[in-house]
Amino acid sequence: MLKHKSNTVGLYHVVVVISLICIGLFAADLPSPSFWPTDQYFSYQYDAIAHGQVWRLITGNLLHTNLWHLLMNLAGFWVIIFLHEVHYKQHAGKLLLLFFSLCLLEGIGLYIFYPSLKAYVGLSGLLHGLFVFGAVMDIRRGYRSGYLLLLGVIIKVGYEQLFGASDSIIQLINARVATESHFVGLISGMICALCWSSVVHRFKYKKV
Repeated sequence: MLKHKSNTVGLYHVVVVISLICIGLFAADLPSPSFWPTDQYFSYQYDAIAHGQVWRLITGNLLHTNLWHLLMNLAGFWVIIFLHEVHYKQHAGKLLLLFFSLCLLEGIGLYIFYPSLKAYVGLSGLLHGLFVFGAVMDIRRGYRSGYLLLLGVIIKVGYEQLFGASDSIIQLINARVATESHFVGLISGMICALCWSSVVHRFKYKKV
């Protein structure tokens, strides 16, 4: 019982740290006063990456356009972790590795396949990858709901590729929704799920 509780706390320590990093980067770039222009140095910018600033492939995922953008992404992050907690609660370090991997794959995917997308910030692409990863892990554990979750996110992303995002979301975050990032995130989540066993010697669940 104590060990189970400790592992769960470890998981949410990781989630809290990631959330605080996103909040800190957002707060540092607030215009009144601007403590540190994080967007200038860390946002995904295709031309800057092409000139060697490769860290933007990862850090661009952690920045946000406005407060609503930040709150929606962090809320989604917490909900997804809670939804698929069973896959991470004994492997908090592996969640951190997965998060980093999805950040990197998101940036690389956008850079290679969408060179016309010159700038991007936000966790939404990564969240799609995290959601897909959790759905595939559900399927591997025999949860039929995993098939519904996977089908649902595929339909959502497919719809966005054809018709774009809703106008209300665009107005709320004060920026165009980069639906390309959602597609890249979906593929990245699939890649991580399919390759996970070879990367971390597959998840090991304890019998209860």
